[in-house]
Amino acid sequence: MTLRRVVVTGLGALTPIGNDVMSYWDGLVSGKSGADHITYFDTSKFKTQFACELKGYDPLNHFERKEARKLDKFAQYALVCSEEAIQDSKLDLDSIDKTRVGVIWGSGIGGLETFQNEATAYAQGDGTPRYNPFFIPKMIPDIAPGVISIKYGFKGPNFATVSACASSANALIDALNYIRLGYSDVMVSGGSEAGIIKSGIGGFNAVQALSKRNDDPKTASRPFDRDRDGFVLGEGGGCIILEELEHAKSRGAKIYAEVCGAGLSADAYHMTAPHPEGEGAINVMLNCIKDSGLSYKDVDLINMHGTSTSLGDKAEAKAVKAVFKDHAYNLNINSTKSMTGHLLGAAGAVEAISCVLAINNDIVPPTINHYNEDPEIDNKLNFTFNKAQKRKVSVAMSNTFGFGGHNACVLLKEFIA
Repeated sequence: MTLRRVVVTGLGALTPIGNDVMSYWDGLVSGKSGADHITYFDTSKFKTQFACELKGYDPLNHFERKEARKLDKFAQYALVCSEEAIQDSKLDLDSIDKTRVGVIWGSGIGGLETFQNEATAYAQGDGTPRYNPFFIPKMIPDIAPGVISIKYGFKGPNFATVSACASSANALIDALNYIRLGYSDVMVSGGSEAGIIKSGIGGFNAVQALSKRNDDPKTASRPFDRDRDGFVLGEGGGCIILEELEHAKSRGAKIYAEVCGAGLSADAYHMTAPHPEGEGAINVMLNCIKDSGLSYKDVDLINMHGTSTSLGDKAEAKAVKAVFKDHAYNLNINSTKSMTGHLLGAAGAVEAISCVLAINNDIVPPTINHYNEDPEIDNKLNFTFNKAQKRKVSVAMSNTFGFGGHNACVLLKEFIA
């Protein structure tokens, strides 16, 4: 069967370096760090005392107070960035067939703050089970696509994807395939996460995943640098409107890019560590390129998973060389997590947006905070260190890997009618 072509017609972002798409892009190109000391709670007893928080986010700018109390922050972020994307797409909500519009959303941990608060309140009580009636609805990851569909009346496929840090990349891939196969014409897709809380920081500290560079937070996320010591936790959300090509053309939509390929794989190796030779990463990139029908030589940019962890960065760099062979040295490679921190389940969507904008602007955002070469990484690769680079970007790949060995990869290309 012939698969339908799928294009990007709307973008929305809420990130630690910008609360909308254009400010996010400006932050990326200028090499802005979103990291700073945590303001949400007292961190004096925590090994890591900094993160990439949203700046200037006030739920009451978006929701009535009563409504905000019904929503965990991850669901608030989903509604905020999806509103921007839907407005950007200029979909006519009065005339569109809403049974053909779906919502697929990713979140790695959903309403963790809600769970933390309710469990803490119970533990501090006398054993009487006094729980908020919104406890479960606020906590479950699938409430995000649920509330988006309720707000707009979208009645197509609607569910959440959970694959740790690959969650929103999985959501985009599912959305792509639902349109390709004819189940929907438009999909609202992306991811959101709100993990900068006591149990989030404490939990990731316990698995030795976070940087502890408390004396210099802004330079703590340093992917591919010799002295990297873990990722920096971020929060926020990203939304992409995917649309069947003819549907988009028929309404005169602005087309940002075409989603031309998707790949999935599993490491089948370890709960939290990547395969040391990058086997899962190799397979997911090969699967993505095969799905697109393009050659590996067509790729110009890879937005790496690049979390600033010792094992992960080294394995992913090896995988790139294995997949792209000599062409690896012609690529621009970057890790925008050096600026945004790691948005966990929202990372795939936020970084896919970066790829779309790189294609539209022919600029590759930098990998900031590089100071010392790692002798175990091939530094002849162009990691776009410290300063954005101008180049023609026709095809961009986005890698996203999650605890559990989940790997997802999306390929986007310049739209040519």
